[in-house]
Amino acid sequence: MAAIGVMIEGQEGLNWERWRSLCADCDELGFATLRRSDHLISLMGDDARDCIDTWTSLALAAEWTSRIELGPMVTPLTFEHPAILARRAAAVDILAGGRLILGVGAGWNVPEHELFGLSFSPLKDRMDNLEAGVGQIRKTWEISNPKPPRGGSIPLLIGGGGEKRTLPLAAREAAEWNLSSLDLESFRAKTARLDQLCQEIGRDPRSLRRSAMATTIVGRDRDELRQRARALGEVIPRFRELEPDAVVAAVAERGLAGTVDEVAERCREATRAGVELFCCQHFLLDDRDHLRVLAEVARAIA
Repeated sequence: MAAIGVMIEGQEGLNWERWRSLCADCDELGFATLRRSDHLISLMGDDARDCIDTWTSLALAAEWTSRIELGPMVTPLTFEHPAILARRAAAVDILAGGRLILGVGAGWNVPEHELFGLSFSPLKDRMDNLEAGVGQIRKTWEISNPKPPRGGSIPLLIGGGGEKRTLPLAAREAAEWNLSSLDLESFRAKTARLDQLCQEIGRDPRSLRRSAMATTIVGRDRDELRQRARALGEVIPRFRELEPDAVVAAVAERGLAGTVDEVAERCREATRAGVELFCCQHFLLDDRDHLRVLAEVARAIA
């Protein structure tokens, strides 16, 4: 049985008032997880958009929610020393009563590193840093106090589809692996490879949760869906010149777009391909009703 969570691209206009509202709504509506990106600037070229600090927002979410899983997707280890990140994550997990999932990555967005003077090494070096960083994170939890409440550790999330290093790392270390689109052909191939890698190291493949991130717009009918498609065009530049139906079609290629019944059926198809958790990118930050409609989808596939 698959579940639905909410993914917030915090660099695209998230502020503290919006975040408080999102935390309350996502917790109350019963979503499985609330994730947010960890970036320093808009990825869509709009430098005027608010971009609030990820880890401060997660600490507040730990206090503003009571049941939902929380986490970054993902914190680049080019931003943080692994030991400091481990301690920060432990603090948030304690505040949340053991509801944090810690997503970590190698870092990929060049402009934000250049703008803020952050080192950005070649991919091999960044992957070396990620692998070593995971070990340092686990070691830090062992040697420092206070410890995370779930046996002194926090579940890790690894995202990406690289078959040489990313998937083997996920098989060894992750509680969850994520693919950043709902490309079902690719998802089937990657998850089959993960099964193989888990078996090679004696791990039960079923212990590794498989999730997919998907841009999402849902409406109770076509008119409501078109209204949301127009609003999405104001957020995502590549959709700005498209008619609403064309936006819906474009999102549906590798995401979730349609009426409640249509999106629920798409989720069922993806579940058959191995998706266990949908991390739905909710770009319409002030559209609280969109979350209520998405919750209808969650109930339909439960």
